[in-house]
This record gives sequence, C-alpha cells and structure tokens, in this order.
Amino acid sequence: QTVVQLAVATAEVELADRNTMAVVEINGVRDRLRVLLVSGEPHAGERTWRNLLKSDSAVDLVHFTILRPPEKQDGTPINELSLIAFPTRELFQVKIKDFDLIIFDRYANQSILPLVYFDNIVRYVRDGGALLIAAGPEYSGAQSLARTPLGQILPAQPDGSVFDEAYRARVSEPGKRHPVTRDLPGSEVEPPRWGEWLRLVGARARSGSTVMTGPGDRPLLLLAREQKGRVALFLSDHAWLWARGFRDGGPHLDLLRRLGHWLMKEPDLEEEALRASARGRNIEIERQTLGDNPAPATITAPDGSVRTVPFEPGRPGLFVARTAASEFGLHKITTENLTAFASVGPENPRELMEVVSDPGKLQALAEATGGSSRRIGQENGSGVTIPRIVPVRSGRQFAGADWIGLRISDSGIVRGVSISPLFVGLIGLAILFGALVAGWIGESGRRFKREA
Repeated sequence: QTVVQLAVATAEVELADRNTMAVVEINGVRDRLRVLLVSGEPHAGERTWRNLLKSDSAVDLVHFTILRPPEKQDGTPINELSLIAFPTRELFQVKIKDFDLIIFDRYANQSILPLVYFDNIVRYVRDGGALLIAAGPEYSGAQSLARTPLGQILPAQPDGSVFDEAYRARVSEPGKRHPVTRDLPGSEVEPPRWGEWLRLVGARARSGSTVMTGPGDRPLLLLAREQKGRVALFLSDHAWLWARGFRDGGPHLDLLRRLGHWLMKEPDLEEEALRASARGRNIEIERQTLGDNPAPATITAPDGSVRTVPFEPGRPGLFVARTAASEFGLHKITTENLTAFASVGPENPRELMEVVSDPGKLQALAEATGGSSRRIGQENGSGVTIPRIVPVRSGRQFAGADWIGLRISDSGIVRGVSISPLFVGLIGLAILFGALVAGWIGESGRRFKREA
C-alpha cells in the first residue's frame, strides 16, 4: 500500500488549510513475475525448484536444463539431435532485463555462456535484478561460477571443500531476525524439528547476511544486496530432501518461496522496513530491522508539530510503538532513512471540502417552498446586511427583498400568565412551619402527662 498526499499552496485568504490537500491510498499489485531457471544438469533436486515456481500463479517460469554440455563429443550429427540449442544471446543479452529473477541451479561454467554474458548478469543485478545460485559440488571446482565475473557480486567464495555428511540446517542469529528465515516451522526448538541434509559446499562469507548455517557453523544460505539488486547463495543442493519427506522432511515451501519473493523485492519480506497503520485515533508503528536498538520514530502531524516515540521489542527483528494521534489527517513517520505514512480519521473530511458558504446549494429547495436563500455578509470585508424577520401566518410567499418570513405554526400557545408576590409564598411557608412546631409541642406535653 502506498499513501499519496496531493497539496497546493495555501493562499493568504484561505479559511482552512485542510481543504488544500487530498489523501489517496493506492494498493499496488505487480501483475506477473518472470523467472529464468537454468539447471546445469539433471539431478534429483531440479524438480523441486520447477514445481515450486510453477505452483505460484504470479510467476511466469522459463526453464532450461543443460542435457548435452559442449565437451560431450560422440559424433552425433546436429540435425539428428532432438534437443534445442540453448538461446544464450536472446536470454542473457536481448531479454535479460525482462526477468525479475535468474536462478542457476547446479550450473557449472562449461563454456556455454561466454564471459561477456556473465558481465551482462552483473550489470543486470546492479541495476535492480536478482540472482540466486543453488550450488552443488561444482561450485568448489575449477568450473565454479565464482571464477567467472559473477564472483565479484557473490557473497561467499568457495574454499575447495565439500562436506558429505548428515547435518541439520540451523537458523543463525541474524537469520532469526530476517523475514526469510524467521519463525520457520520447526526452528523454535533445538535441534530443529526437521530432516537432515547430506551435503554442504565449503565457502568463506565475505558480504551480506548468513541466515542459515551447516555443520561447524559454516555458512549455508547467504543473502546480500548489490547496489540496486539482490543476490542469494545456497551452498547445498539437498533442499529437495525436505520436499521428499526424508527423515520427516522440512519447511521447504516456506523457505524457498520466501527466498524467491525476497529476491523479487516483496515488501513484506524487507529486512529493513518501517510500517505504520491507524487504529481509530491510535497509530501503530512497526520497525523491522536486523539491528538491536532502532532509533526512535519521529512523527510529523498534519499541523507540522513534531514528536518522537521510542520502540519496544517485539518478536526477533521486530520493534513496535503505539501512540495516540493529536489530530485527524496524514501523519508522517520517519526513522533513520525510512519513511511511512498513516492516515488517521477520514481521508478527505466532507465538512472541509467546501468551507465557503454557497447560497446556491439550497436555492432551489427554498424557492420551491416560498422561501429564499441569501448571504448576509458580502465579500471583500463589506458590512453585514440582516433582513427583517416578519411573522407570517399564511400565504405562498415567505420572503421579500429586505425581509424573511417565519411562518406561525401555532404549535405552542400561551393561554395565560399569573404573577404572585414573592412574600406571599414566604408567609405561607412560615405559617406551615409554625403549625408543625405547635403540633410537636402538643404531642410532647400529652406524652409527659401519661408518664407522670
């Protein structure tokens, strides 16, 4: 949701400045997301990525699998192959900017893509695109993508090791605050309540956030920003074990779907975000951050007054603040370099849409009933002219040039008026009080004689 306020300059003779602006709330929906998935070779986990992306109705998937690498020379004529040629130029030069996300799944540098195309991918990411590397053993070898121009934007460099052992993936401390991995089902206990993976590619983290770790606290999933774009590096090709239910499986749908949508800039998955909403006359502010102590929120009211509100810890990575709004209108909330808006009360109050009286609004109704609608004060500071008020009992005309009639309906009639002097009431009250005292004294005397 985006809140837009349109305003014009306020003139000196304005009666109110609230009617010089209008607030519009716009819900933006991105129609379709285009994803390019390139699988370097057929493997057990290939279907997991394909099924996940195909099941999302908001995703248009283009998927290529390299079935015949260039180094395979078996003498088969090209015209006898049923495979189609990999359209490298069309995908990575002509239409690369049409994709919201590019995924390399167990892809090795097999001379299929010239180095100039990797340069195109680097520029694509830095200009706002997204790249995901789902790495297998090839990432640690001589054909690793880290040895191409992509290495300058990847958040970790391979160290040449591959660990083939059973382990449980764990959410790191930064991962517990990151929206991609926070509250993953099964991560609330130790060890996590999900199945084991059997492979990890060794690498040294150099940028971004390590949100999941493997054996020996080695990096498993890294997320990084590269100028305007985003990069994710998955250092294992065994996420499919969760999808197949290996040893009770795991939350592969939650993890992989969040990962894909974070890369495609889903607003709800931003790791640094400020959100504000109005609940009646109260403003609720939510701060999502990977830090520990976010700066207080600064609230600017519609009248220009400024105040600060501190945040209180909520869930990991989330801080909240609540405060009462001083007035209706659009409030601006800022903290550090983030800004949010909250519209309190009616967006555009009807009583402030036209603050200048207009006799023409009621002219037709007044004339239809024999009356009139007129202004008693003229513009430019001239004097006020009040017409005479004349009682009228009957007739069809109830207004004239200098008078306005009030029809006598006889709904209330005074039949008479009586006046009583004030002292008559006081004398009667004194007589009544004396009679009460005399009766009390008489009763007290008879009671005394009986007792004697």
